[in-house]
Amino acid sequence: MDLGSGGGVPGLVLAERWPAAGAVLLDANQRRARFLAEHVGSLGWEERVTVACLRAEEAGRDPAYRGCLPVVTARSFGVPAVVAECGAPLLQVGGILVVSEPPVGRRPHPGGDEAEVGHPGRWPLEALAELGLRPLAFESGRFSYQVLLQEAPCPPRYPRRTGVPEKRPLYR
Repeated sequence: MDLGSGGGVPGLVLAERWPAAGAVLLDANQRRARFLAEHVGSLGWEERVTVACLRAEEAGRDPAYRGCLPVVTARSFGVPAVVAECGAPLLQVGGILVVSEPPVGRRPHPGGDEAEVGHPGRWPLEALAELGLRPLAFESGRFSYQVLLQEAPCPPRYPRRTGVPEKRPLYR
């Protein structure tokens, strides 16, 4: 599932790259969902790519999606706390959440060279563990992304009601 698919990146790109895989493109905006559905139809992918027009919090409580997905992606969906709370309920145990990250900053290294600086504090272990998640890898390069592993089922209290994750994130 691609959270907040918008114009279809990375959802449509991943569907094109993995033609044997099914995909769900999730977007709460009806206009964007219609756009995605039209493109899926024009590509002839209706049997393997679904467009769902609903909020991520709703999808996370829907038995059709809850705890059954091997991969969830997010690009420009929200701050890490919102992505984690909305993505974790969708993942099966052993599944991964792949989140596009801003470019890694650079700072002067004491020796005069530059050293990469990651994103400390964006994915705190204790808050993620509450959702059953654990950071697995951070990839930095032309594109940066964080990979999180769903180690345990997400507790039934998550996601919270629609809009609450954004208004009151689990962490800052």
